[in-house]
Amino acid sequence: MKTFGGPALFLDRADINTDEIIPAKYLTEITKEDLKPYLLEDLKLPGFDPKGDKTRAARVIVSRANFGCGSSREHAPWVFEVNDITTVIAESFARIFRQNMFNCGMAAVELPRERIDTLFRYAECPDASIGVDLEKQTITVQGGGEVESFAFDISPFDKALVLAGGWVDYADQRY
Repeated sequence: MKTFGGPALFLDRADINTDEIIPAKYLTEITKEDLKPYLLEDLKLPGFDPKGDKTRAARVIVSRANFGCGSSREHAPWVFEVNDITTVIAESFARIFRQNMFNCGMAAVELPRERIDTLFRYAECPDASIGVDLEKQTITVQGGGEVESFAFDISPFDKALVLAGGWVDYADQRY
């Protein structure tokens, strides 16, 4: 079973689109693995390095509203998958991106702005980590010697997709 959670990468901006997640010029790559080095290559944020240690270590991304907007391509969740990022937490997601995450067996967790603000308080902690318990639907953030936990909602069907490992595995188990 996939582990959800780990070191967190904080992307403090709304409307991060699929072209910033994986630039369109790489959509002709043959395998998912070929996408790996291009994760967030075109994302421009102060102090952000797409090739930096924080990006390479990340297993969870925390961002603002409307994450994954833009083109409706599976490549955006795929580039997270091949970089071992299993969870994206945001205030809201573009509908197709969110469903593509679930279909690929990854968690897209929506939280109210106040909870996102709480998570961003940990952004400067070099040891910031977020644990995600899908069964209990809880998130635990820790860093700088502090720990906080809170609940999140996910539909039973989307939860089943993620826990199964994605749509294909879900269908194989049931049909």
